[in-house]
Amino acid sequence: MKAKTYPHISRASKILGGIPIVTGTRTSVRAVAGYYQMGMNPDEILQTLPHLTLGQVHAALAYYFDHQKAIDREIARARDVSHWKQQAGQFAKQLA
Repeated sequence: MKAKTYPHISRASKILGGIPIVTGTRTSVRAVAGYYQMGMNPDEILQTLPHLTLGQVHAALAYYFDHQKAIDREIARARDVSHWKQQAGQFAKQLA
């Protein structure tokens, strides 16, 4: 089965660790999805991220809806303070 492609959405290992982004930007699909989860509609998201086009916002939302469970897990982890404290502790040990 051929992998589904999304216009305006790409991944690059050197940009944000390879997570899905809006092509040509450093704006993650996760960021667009986060605004959507806060209750913003595409036009409001566009006002917050004016460097995007409406088509790019819709493409990011389409990608989000098709991968909602995985992106919701990423959003939850990004909000998990204990996770980030653990990451900081591991980083500090590497520096020592």
